Formats: sequence, structure tokens, C-alpha cells
Amino acid sequence: MKDKSLAARLRTGKGKEAARRLRNQGLIPAVVYGQREEAIPVTLNPQQLTKALRGGAGERSLINLTIEGLQDGPVTKTVILKEKQIDPLKRTLLHVDLYTVAMDEKIHVAIPVHLVGKSIGVELGGVLEQVLREIEVECLPGDIPPSIDVDVSALDIGDSIHVADITLEKAKIQIEPEQTIVTIVPPTVYEEPVVEEEIVEEEVEGEEEEKKEEKKEAAEEESESG
Repeated sequence: MKDKSLAARLRTGKGKEAARRLRNQGLIPAVVYGQREEAIPVTLNPQQLTKALRGGAGERSLINLTIEGLQDGPVTKTVILKEKQIDPLKRTLLHVDLYTVAMDEKIHVAIPVHLVGKSIGVELGGVLEQVLREIEVECLPGDIPPSIDVDVSALDIGDSIHVADITLEKAKIQIEPEQTIVTIVPPTVYEEPVVEEEIVEEEVEGEEEEKKEEKKEAAEEESESG
């Protein structure tokens, strides 16, 4: 996995107003932290971050982050994107968390599932349902896979692929093996309601009998009154 480079600067201001000023300057607030390290608030250029995450492993890329503005001078740390906040309307980055890693220590990371091929079941009219879109794995930072490719071409209607069916060379899957990744379900068939003719005929006959009975009672009443 090829490392990327990115520059950051120590952030002093806190709160929403300070974050708003940063964004107006074309920067975003971020936090750099690790398992045995204190969090460092920094500012980033979102365009440079996006460029660093482009291609290769994408958002699971390792980044050589150089933090400037520290009292003891610039420091370079190997980090990975842990979390990001995006503006729901503008779709721009608002804030990111960067996690420092040691190349000789394993970490947990969510890897996207990429479906490959077109299944037999889909060609026969079945519907593909992807249940899992990410799978958490444990591995060394240098062994993070960019994606987990799952071949669905042999799946017929009713078939499924489970976590237990996946094998990774340098990463250990951290979720239950019986969980379903993808399945092919039968197409939904809508049936028109069937009206039984016999039932309809019985209802009509019943209504006619009631009408006859009502007429008979009315005639008897007229006869008695007359």
C-alpha cells in the first residue's frame, strides 16, 4: 500500500465560531489521536485531503501527516481516516478524525464489499439483495485491503454468500461467520384477487330470498289491515 503525504497545522481556536471562520478560509477542523496519544487539534485543507485519499485504498489509505506549529517543531505521523462529517446539502467536508497507527501493530478497519459479476439468478428474474456493505477486519496497517471482492456470478435464486465463504490472506474478519453478505431472492409476484362465482351466486340468491320474504310480510300486513 503506497503512503500519501498531507500537511496540517496546529489549531488553537475552539467552538462553532472558530470552525466557521476556518471553513470561510477554505480549511476544516480536524483531530489527530491514537491509542496511547493525546488528541491534537489541527486544521486541514479539504482539497488536499481528498487528493490524498484518491485512488488505491481510498479512505483506508495510510497518510504521512506532517503537523506544523507545534512547540517542538513539525512532527510527522502515519494516520488513517477514522471518521468524517459531511454537510448534508453541500456535500463538503466539515470535520475529520485521523487515527495514528504503528506499522507493526494490528488495527481494526471496515472494508467495503464489492460485488463482482452478474448472477444466474438475476438473469432468471431474481432480485439481488446486498445485506453487508462493509466487513470489519483486523490487520497490520500495511496490509489493509482496498475492498473485499465477492463473486456473485454462480448464485441462483435462493442462493446466498456468507461471511464464512470469504477468505482473506493478511486480514482476519471480525464479524460472525454466519452473517449473510448477499442473497438472490425470488421475484415478487402480485396476484389479482379471485372472486369465487359460487359465493357471489349464493349472496345474490340470499338477497332475492330476503326481498321475497319482505314482500310477503308486507302483503300479509295489508291484508290484515284491510
